[in-house]
Amino acid sequence: MITFPLRGQFWTGAAVAGLSLWASGAPSAIYPHYASEWNLPTATTSAIFAIYPLVLVPVLLLFGGLSDFIGRRASILIGISALTLGALSLALAPDVAWVFVGRALMGLGVGLSLSPATAAMVDAGGPDGAARASSATTASTATGLALATLVSGAMLQYLPDPLHLSYWVLVVLSAITAALVWFMPRNTVDAARGRWRPSPLRVPAGLRTGFASAALAVSGAYSIGAIFLALGAQVAKDLVHSDSDLANGAVLSVSAVAIGVTALIARRGRLRPRISIAAGAVVAVIGLLLFIAAGLVLSLPLFLLASAIGGVGYSLLFAGGLGVLTAAAPVRHRASVLSSAYTIAYLTQATVAFGLGAIATKASLPLAVDIGTAIVAAIGAAAALVALAHRAPPAPAA
Repeated sequence: MITFPLRGQFWTGAAVAGLSLWASGAPSAIYPHYASEWNLPTATTSAIFAIYPLVLVPVLLLFGGLSDFIGRRASILIGISALTLGALSLALAPDVAWVFVGRALMGLGVGLSLSPATAAMVDAGGPDGAARASSATTASTATGLALATLVSGAMLQYLPDPLHLSYWVLVVLSAITAALVWFMPRNTVDAARGRWRPSPLRVPAGLRTGFASAALAVSGAYSIGAIFLALGAQVAKDLVHSDSDLANGAVLSVSAVAIGVTALIARRGRLRPRISIAAGAVVAVIGLLLFIAAGLVLSLPLFLLASAIGGVGYSLLFAGGLGVLTAAAPVRHRASVLSSAYTIAYLTQATVAFGLGAIATKASLPLAVDIGTAIVAAIGAAAALVALAHRAPPAPAA
């Protein structure tokens, strides 16, 4: 069978990461249309977002280390199959129940594919694989998220059937990515370690302090994502009074573009992960404060600036967290350790999305954004304190 060389494996893993975040952000610009078409409160549209990470958590807990046994390729293919079914469910959805099913299947698919994709990038990245993987994963996920919101916004603005059409794009992209993954090596890890069985994820004792800072950092980044992706389009419509789907999608995509650009600049500048986490915590809070201000003064340009600065903070937190983990995790536990961090981050994201959606429905949307900002500030401060107090040990040998 023809297989990709290491460079091809690396960029295929990056494509899977980008597809995962495209799936995450695909409905972001559509939430106001769900609300108006089916008369849904903000709590329900936030729950549509939150069901995705909520399904991810048990998948990561039970199957996070699967690719360490069956190989990266097999695990990713299973995940993309589930993601494709989820996209089809959304593309055909006649009511909100189908949307929940589709989001749940997407969560299942990303839970099975994202960690092994990141691990495959580290495996194929050479001597500098950990640093390359953390920056490339951040950039590729940002690209997927930016394109998801921009394409959805444009299709909502100019094409018919706004509740379904953009998901067919995701179906096609999933099929293309699966074809690329097919040509990855069948086994990228030493699979001769006994029979795999579902088990709780574990973090080696020597990694626990670094793991804590990394998990907090990624959780802070994902909490920013919950605010912008679950509430951003509604904030643009209700508070900033922007009625253009294309403009709203573009504003949300600016955050993702800022994530990718920041990751590449930080990579070239060889920014140390601990410093990246500390800086990201500060920048993220600044971005969210501007997000609040945009709603108060009804300013779309200020909303745009908030989106960009929030993206910078997300990028620094996310890349710093991944950098801490990928540099220190041993090869045989790499996917499991990454899955453990993603588990905590996605659980945090789901909790934040559910909670803020309920607050927006029962109280007000501005109050929900205020509380979300305080949550991100608290998580970011904890991540920065732990990261700056901890010096990571050298990477263990395989």
